[in-house]
Amino acid sequence: MGDGLRGGTDRWRRAGRAGVRVLTVWAVSTGTLLVLAGLLPDFQLQSADGDSLTRTALTAASAAGAFGLLTALVWPLVVRALLLVPALVLGLLVFFLNGSLLLVALWLIPDGRGAADPETAVVVAAVMSAVASATSTALAVRDDDAYRRRLYRLTGRTRPRDPRTVPEPPPGTVFLQLDGVGHEVLRSAVADGVMPTVAGWLAAGHRLTPWRTDWSSQTGASQLGILHGSNEDVPAFRWYEKDTGRLMVSNRPASAVELQRRAVRRTGDGGLLSLDGASRGNLFSGGADQVALVLTVAARRGRRNRSRAGYFAYFSDPANAVRTAGSFVNEVVREVAQSIRARLRRDRPRIPRGGTYPFVRAFATVIERDVVVAAVMGDMLAGRTAVYADLVAYDEVAHHSGPQGRDTDQVLRRLDRSLALVARVAEHAPRPYRIVLLSDHGQSPGETFEGAYGLTLKDLVRAGCGLPVSRRVGRTRSGAEARDAARDALRSALHRPVETGEEAERELPARRSEPVVLASGNLGLISFPDVPHRMTKEEIDRRHPALLRTLAQHPGIGFLLVASAEHGSVVLAGDGVEVPVAELADDGPLAVFGRGAAEAVRRTDGFPHVADVMVNSMYDPAAGTVHAFEEQIGSHGGLGGEQSRPFLLSPPELSPPVAEGGELVGAERVHRVLRRWLREVDGPQVPLERPAATRESSAPGTEAGSALPVEGPVVPDTRKH
Repeated sequence: MGDGLRGGTDRWRRAGRAGVRVLTVWAVSTGTLLVLAGLLPDFQLQSADGDSLTRTALTAASAAGAFGLLTALVWPLVVRALLLVPALVLGLLVFFLNGSLLLVALWLIPDGRGAADPETAVVVAAVMSAVASATSTALAVRDDDAYRRRLYRLTGRTRPRDPRTVPEPPPGTVFLQLDGVGHEVLRSAVADGVMPTVAGWLAAGHRLTPWRTDWSSQTGASQLGILHGSNEDVPAFRWYEKDTGRLMVSNRPASAVELQRRAVRRTGDGGLLSLDGASRGNLFSGGADQVALVLTVAARRGRRNRSRAGYFAYFSDPANAVRTAGSFVNEVVREVAQSIRARLRRDRPRIPRGGTYPFVRAFATVIERDVVVAAVMGDMLAGRTAVYADLVAYDEVAHHSGPQGRDTDQVLRRLDRSLALVARVAEHAPRPYRIVLLSDHGQSPGETFEGAYGLTLKDLVRAGCGLPVSRRVGRTRSGAEARDAARDALRSALHRPVETGEEAERELPARRSEPVVLASGNLGLISFPDVPHRMTKEEIDRRHPALLRTLAQHPGIGFLLVASAEHGSVVLAGDGVEVPVAELADDGPLAVFGRGAAEAVRRTDGFPHVADVMVNSMYDPAAGTVHAFEEQIGSHGGLGGEQSRPFLLSPPELSPPVAEGGELVGAERVHRVLRRWLREVDGPQVPLERPAATRESSAPGTEAGSALPVEGPVVPDTRKH
């Protein structure tokens, strides 16, 4: 009886507090409307003849109430109806939609006392949403129950039941990928105070472990290996497949679907997230049932495509939508200002940053970040077992601004704040969470190949093949040397004896197509599509006698990989160096690229779809620079420097990723480490409660023991997105 009375009293107390919060937000919104009506000439809350102060206040209260109801009831329906609109467009529509709701609210006021121009309505609605959100948050911070309810509402989660009815579940794991952040970049950011949240984790005993990528140091290969346990036959970010005639590009939906299908077929396993997992902002699903902004799901059509669910969960709150849209505009302006400043300072290296790039950057650093973080928060509040999310902001900016500097430091600071938010929300989740931070690759700085030598890799290949090139290319030193070498080689070839017998049978087809030249950072791939098999060095020399020599001798190129009829496969480098792949060692022609380079090249040489010629740019170990074959001054994709050294940051309650003195090599091995950590939740060595030190470091500025229990067991998310 006593428990029932206490329960009823608690419910009435919570209802009373909720009522007070609603009235407070309403009152603040009313006051905001009155202030705006006094400041903005095109916004009025009075009739043409004027009204008393009391009447004007009642009009403002009516408008604020109507706007609040429309925001709560109509906004989610409008956002759901616009899910098929591209995310970039949806972000730009936010202000217009919010302003339209305010115009409707003013129209509902009796006697036509409320009126505003459309442009003014947009401004008023944005301010109203921001003020209401700030007021609601401020009130919730002082009320733990209200704060948890707000988190559930903002992330679209259902509030769980009383936790006393079920035992506490084992810990869950959140894997947060900081795309493109290298091991040394993270260390520098922590040392310089750019990332205080990460610094707090390290102080609390988290392990920072570098790992080494495969030759293809890019998200497609790394994330496929991490999530699905196999990145076999992914030689680069983009490559040409002779057997299908298909150009594979890792970030195209159709290619990503095929790569994931091949990986699942090789491993016989759905992926890292197959058991109660969620995949957010990734190229691949990892086998997760819950997905948002996942490329392989974006390729689907119809009702089963749930990739846009994260947009609805986030933008269904107009305060989120307005805040993100405002940040989007601010980021566009920031990029334009940073680009102008770089030009005025005559920074080198530098690439053009105009066109649509400011909007692409703003999408990656604002919309994608906010939606993915909100989705991860929702996953934790739903109590999911494993979550893997990719935050691409740093990688996008570093490509155009360089891996280190003021531009990227600003991005890292904002990412660190996102990490702090995730850690804070974890304290309110229905189960303990271990947060693992990792990256898929790093980035290496350097002038582009074209910027350094005046021609692209494709231009150099065409010149080496004796194919027409532009006058601009012909006037460069590299282009002139390549064309001269091609002419000399052709003259020599005309005096060779006619081949007979077995050699004659291996002559290439008479119909010759131009070579396909592709760039993946500082890794280049050359394929001859009219030849169905992988061409050998001997075949290439017969067709284009100067090509391989031209490439190998170029100062901007580090080495080539090509098949050989005599030696199996060989690595070619400057000064006539030619080493069979089987004999490669780290102290040979690849010594400058560091330990493991020989084994990485040897592994790629065995891929079915390796290109006829694989080209890796030069690497200057003193400066840490490479030459990207595409327009990037911070690049990744091949060997050379920080691009091959990402990191893995794990909490102390997880087992060490590698044994003392060991080295973590390859994305597939990282997958096995993450698999092991997911299995450890069932073992006695993993505590069910996080250490107090970890809780303190998860939320800088909070007191120890501030983690709050959430009522109820985990409620599975059964909604269809």
